Amino acid sequence: MPKEILVSVETDETRVSLLEDGELSEVYIERPVSQRVAGSIYKGRVENVLPGMQAAFVDIGLERNAFLYVDDALPLGEEEDDAVDDGRRPTIKDLLHEKQEVVVQVAKEPIGSKGARVTRQATLPGRYLVMMPMVDYVGVSRRISDDAERERLRGLANDLRPQGTGLIVRTAAEGRQEADLKRDIEFLTRLWGRVQSRAKVSRAPSLLHRDLGLVFRVVRDSFSDDVQRFVVDNRHEYERILDILDVMDPALKERVSLHAGKRPLFETAGIEEEIDKALKRRIWLKCGGHLVLDQTEALTVIDVNTGKYVGTTNLADTVLKTNLEAAQEIARQLRLRDIGGIIIIDFIDMEVPQHRHRVLEALQEALRLDRTKAHVLGITHLGLVEMTRKKVRQGLDEFLQRPCPYCEGRGRVLSEETMYRKVRREIKRILRSSSGEAILVEVHPSVAALLIGAGGANLREMERETGRTIYVRGSDECHLEDMNLRALGTRDEVAARALPVQPGQVMELRVEEPHVSNLWDGIARVEGYVIDIEGAGKRVGEKVKVEITRAFRTYAKAKIV
Repeated sequence: MPKEILVSVETDETRVSLLEDGELSEVYIERPVSQRVAGSIYKGRVENVLPGMQAAFVDIGLERNAFLYVDDALPLGEEEDDAVDDGRRPTIKDLLHEKQEVVVQVAKEPIGSKGARVTRQATLPGRYLVMMPMVDYVGVSRRISDDAERERLRGLANDLRPQGTGLIVRTAAEGRQEADLKRDIEFLTRLWGRVQSRAKVSRAPSLLHRDLGLVFRVVRDSFSDDVQRFVVDNRHEYERILDILDVMDPALKERVSLHAGKRPLFETAGIEEEIDKALKRRIWLKCGGHLVLDQTEALTVIDVNTGKYVGTTNLADTVLKTNLEAAQEIARQLRLRDIGGIIIIDFIDMEVPQHRHRVLEALQEALRLDRTKAHVLGITHLGLVEMTRKKVRQGLDEFLQRPCPYCEGRGRVLSEETMYRKVRREIKRILRSSSGEAILVEVHPSVAALLIGAGGANLREMERETGRTIYVRGSDECHLEDMNLRALGTRDEVAARALPVQPGQVMELRVEEPHVSNLWDGIARVEGYVIDIEGAGKRVGEKVKVEITRAFRTYAKAKIV
């Protein structure tokens, strides 16, 4: 499968996109204010030990304390030294105590309201190997399928590894020689030595080692022989990548190029548009069907629909084709949006068992391209596909968006009718507890229209019920769910605040629309207050000079001068 890596570097943001067969599959973004901490090593101080949770909270200098679970609290290889006398498995209180200083590595980024998850079982990734300083074994990536190659690499790693140190051979090591692996081991050994030296002299909380920047990580982890093109739009970063490859893999340097076009790299390649699409709830399929994707904190639900696709033969084939394409797109969207946790997929119902089996196989096959661990559990009795995907960092939507301050993440707001009744009750409540003769409230124009009613009927009814004078002003700057109390007092005081124009006043206004029932007249607005301009019905969009002839509580009349 042809792959490309595109890197866009700006002053305050670096973005990397991975394309497979010309389609965007993964996006990584790094900003100074939200710098990645996963993989970084800290010297921390234990703040709380919680036996009921078998965990501890560790201060590592971040905004929130990190979470250390009991299984991660014991460095691998120290089981015998730390085992309790009766031979049972150590508890969190056996392993840690408050104010204890520990060296930990961030295994999972802080997400939402949760702090980082940390472990004492440090790992240091290189180009071809991952060093595990606290274990004593060699593993080989499962993605290397050739048995003879696996054994060759295992043997090389065993011969080269320092005593008492564990290694995992990465997929990129396939076909590499002893010298390549040796360079990796020497680099990682020096790096771990620096971490240990800093740990001896540093006071907690302190950073001992920060994982390398985004571009370096991409070169190390993703740039391999199956990547045809690596394009970067910044000369400094371009030269830095070539320097890195001089050490890591000089043969790949010829695939790196500097973007020289006038248009930005991501715009030229259509990446900006794809990122925008990745934030939408609805995803269209090429066949005409679509997915609807809804995310909560713990669960993601994906619904598959035929949409515009009606097929050409029969219903079963139409459903199968839609579901097969959906399976491919779902796997891509999970990677692109970096969705983790529990995932429920509601494919279109399939009557034929073989069709269900084919769709499940297609989903599993597409997920093999995903470097993040995903597990498909199967189809439930309700016909839903259950799966999980490891969550290690913020998803794309969490990184680029924030919850709506109005709906607080619900994705819905009160309807105009609901808000109209709510404001009406609020006006009555305020007037019951006040001696004011009149009140002025400001609301969204659509809510104001309902409060006033046809010909002012609703407003007159409220005034009859309360015995007070009520002014309502519509404002486009007022949110649908807001009501602003602008004035409360005597009739003269409130009237002076309520009417933004006075009879005899001359002003220039833009005609916004024709009058709804008298097309001869045009409508303009001042602070949401309606101005009915005689004879301006055909001048919509123009600015006209007018004189206010009469002013009422809900609107004013004007003529062109």
